[in-house]
Amino acid sequence: MFGGFDISPRAALAAPTQPVVIFTQSVVIMVVSILSALGAAWMIASFFVFSNLRSFRHQLILGLAISDCVMAVNFLSSSSMNVSGRWIGAPERAQFCSFNGYMTQVFVIQTDYWVFIIAVYTYFVLTDQKRCSAWLEAHPVLPWALPWILSVAWASIGLGVAGYGDIGAWCWFTSDQVRLLVNFVPRWIIIVSMLLLYARLYYILFKAHRRLMSLGASSSGNPSGSESRQLESNSLSQHAQTSANTRHTRRLKRLARLMLLYPLAYAVVWSLPTGIRIYQASTGRPAPWQIQTVDKACIVLQGLVDAIIYGTTESSLANWRNLFFPRKFPNLGTIDGPTMGIRKTVEIEVLRSSEQTKPQTPKNTYFPKKDGSFLNF
Repeated sequence: MFGGFDISPRAALAAPTQPVVIFTQSVVIMVVSILSALGAAWMIASFFVFSNLRSFRHQLILGLAISDCVMAVNFLSSSSMNVSGRWIGAPERAQFCSFNGYMTQVFVIQTDYWVFIIAVYTYFVLTDQKRCSAWLEAHPVLPWALPWILSVAWASIGLGVAGYGDIGAWCWFTSDQVRLLVNFVPRWIIIVSMLLLYARLYYILFKAHRRLMSLGASSSGNPSGSESRQLESNSLSQHAQTSANTRHTRRLKRLARLMLLYPLAYAVVWSLPTGIRIYQASTGRPAPWQIQTVDKACIVLQGLVDAIIYGTTESSLANWRNLFFPRKFPNLGTIDGPTMGIRKTVEIEVLRSSEQTKPQTPKNTYFPKKDGSFLNF
């Protein structure tokens, strides 16, 4: 007993006992694991193939992708054993189950730390907290080591205190109360914190847009020189400015929606697993196996969700599309930031009246910062 509830290894309420149910549930988890592994591989490949997707933020996303990939392979190994008839809950596979549960605990909670660190760093950059963001970039070992240290520590404590057992398609803490306390409560704290951070960034994006529009409006009238030439110049300038502002407005709205999509996506994915943990921990009765299967699929789906949120950005999609279907891009320039070796990639569009008829092609996604520069996402 610990804190009023039993933490010793026992039969998990989530573990099915009928062979048909074990097989069906394991097949579902195996398929979802493959999808998550492919999603994580997509993020890893994007980092190594394209040099413009190797900023410090992309390095953090690489850490998340590696965790997602290993976690998916871990789920795949246990579910495939069940599908092949080698039940992971059998006594002769106790060591494998213990190792599988340990790896599950390490990487499930590690992904939470990664997404939180990414959110904090993004907040530092977009709110122009240069000292904080520069310090993280100058000490990359800390954000890379912290998720590993914390997750390995938690998993090791769990192995020594509670142990891991079969819960169905993989091994984990058999007690719903332990899983709720160790995994789900911290996860929801992180989700709420991310929601607050990204809501603040949502506001910053639209504030930057209003500032941009006001600057464009103030510079539209500039009386000097010949009246006819000035009218023609103003007409071309306003046309180019309107076109640029329209594209920028659409991009800002899309990026602002993505800012709120990050925490909301995690909240949706983890709502059912959290509800099942609360139900089973409070009633002592297992949920129907069909619902449990969906519950477990939501947990395993993490890698695919991260790939959609972080890996299928406008930048990565445009890079892959241009790799397989090359076509000429607009004139883009790259400028290196002058301080502390921070590489800042900014988009330089050459707005010429003769270029207005050129076909538009996908460009990298850039977030405006307070200092007027852009962060490549």
